[in-house]
Amino acid sequence: MADSQHSSSGKTYVNSQDISSEEETSEESKLKFSEDEETLIIRMFNLVGERWALIAGRIPGRTAEEIEEYWNTRYSTSE
Repeated sequence: MADSQHSSSGKTYVNSQDISSEEETSEESKLKFSEDEETLIIRMFNLVGERWALIAGRIPGRTAEEIEEYWNTRYSTSE
């Protein structure tokens, strides 16, 4: 219980560092795609380009924003 403290009302207060690390973990897990998803994203991108909503529509549980962020993180080239 070093990271959180309990008040007499029973509410739990969490250290702000814990929240940011939980958000980072959540963000990282969103960007973990299966091999099948990666293959589909690459194939769809080659067919339709940056039409993220169209690509996301083929992958249940994924949003256009997740697909775009994944693509930009893995395959985008900065010049």
